[in-house]
Amino acid sequence: MEAVRGIEDLGQRLRALVASDDRAGQFLWRLFRDFVIYAARMVPEISDRIVEIDRAMRWGYGFTLGPFELWDALGVPETVERMGREGCAIPENVARMLASGARSFYEDADCEGEPGTRFFHLAAGAYAEMEKRPGVMVLGEIKRARGVVKSNPGASLVDLGDGVLCLEFHSKMNALGEDMIQMVAGALDEVDRGFEALVVANDGENFSVGANLMMVLLASQEGEWDELDTAIRRFQAACMAMKYASRPVVAAAFGMVLGGGCEVALHAGRVQASAETYMGLVETGVGLIPAGGGCKEMLLRLGSAKRAFDLIGFGKVSESAAHARELGFLRQSDGLTMNRERLTADAKAVALGMVAAWSPGMPRQDIAVEGEAGYATLKMGIKLAAEGGYITEYDCVVGEKLAYVLSGGRLTGTQNVSEQYLLDLEREAFLSLCGNLKTQERMQYMLKNGKALRN
Repeated sequence: MEAVRGIEDLGQRLRALVASDDRAGQFLWRLFRDFVIYAARMVPEISDRIVEIDRAMRWGYGFTLGPFELWDALGVPETVERMGREGCAIPENVARMLASGARSFYEDADCEGEPGTRFFHLAAGAYAEMEKRPGVMVLGEIKRARGVVKSNPGASLVDLGDGVLCLEFHSKMNALGEDMIQMVAGALDEVDRGFEALVVANDGENFSVGANLMMVLLASQEGEWDELDTAIRRFQAACMAMKYASRPVVAAAFGMVLGGGCEVALHAGRVQASAETYMGLVETGVGLIPAGGGCKEMLLRLGSAKRAFDLIGFGKVSESAAHARELGFLRQSDGLTMNRERLTADAKAVALGMVAAWSPGMPRQDIAVEGEAGYATLKMGIKLAAEGGYITEYDCVVGEKLAYVLSGGRLTGTQNVSEQYLLDLEREAFLSLCGNLKTQERMQYMLKNGKALRN
């Protein structure tokens, strides 16, 4: 299992697993072998077509691949040959399919830039065209049929048609790195040149789990403060460019939308969220605070430093899109999609609907902060939480940095400040915490163990 952990492509990972002679490989081979053979024998008893069986297993049981899609991923001719060597009875319909010259249950059938798929109809003994599903967009299929407008290792720009461009993240767990930040600027430039709107979406398991923590840790340990400062400035600039873009920007949020990924969604003109959306600014768990505008945006949305502090300081994460709206991560104007497969198409429709009335705003200069008095109030809450045993001594250090940002620094009395002023405070606090060994310990522990360290 450890040997294949780094293989990103699911098909390659599965083939590597079943090719292994260890216990895991032998177990999975027997499991998959019997599963796909049984599924083939159930055509046409359960369903006339393989399509409905695959959909039932994906939609009803949460499988990533249905049995026939799984068989394609493992390689039909190769696995049938192995089954024969092991004395398995090959289903007659599969044997006939291979005898006809077909090598897979599904094949691409793109035509003139429009994605298409054919499936092998076991009863008819030939491939048949799979019907279109209105309202469903699969970025992988669109890229296959049309190619990409622009791409780098972390992100791509995809033409969704009707004047809508898509910014797609595709790094591991869609962690945000320099490639993605560069592509945000590239996306907005492309939109200005010939598109009506931008959608930020992807087909991964999560929208984005946040910034590339390994990159931040290494830069901190090496003392590369200028490089880290520049990276944060670029991320802040990218988020602000999205917020005040000349064309509508819609984020199609789903799954985990954490840390920097949450900040990307917060700066979109509109969010179309999947019902299964888990949003949160969780940086305090690794001894940091949001530095891409997350503190600023929650202060703007909630209108209260105390409420923003409670949300960010304790790293609260929504349990659903509806809960995200209650917490303030989503606005009342943001939409909700029940069917994850329809999310990208819904986001595209929302973006097109915003075009006619869209008017880009200007960065705010009138954000009210409480200054020294607000900072003192938040510090008192931190002290009480520590005395009650709810937080550690270092949690107090991180909490005071967050309180300083949300109160606008030690200003005298309530004053109005700009968005850029708060972004500067975020960046300075973030860099300061990166230089603390306890924050570096937290980052290292999270990367190694996948959970927070209470040091």
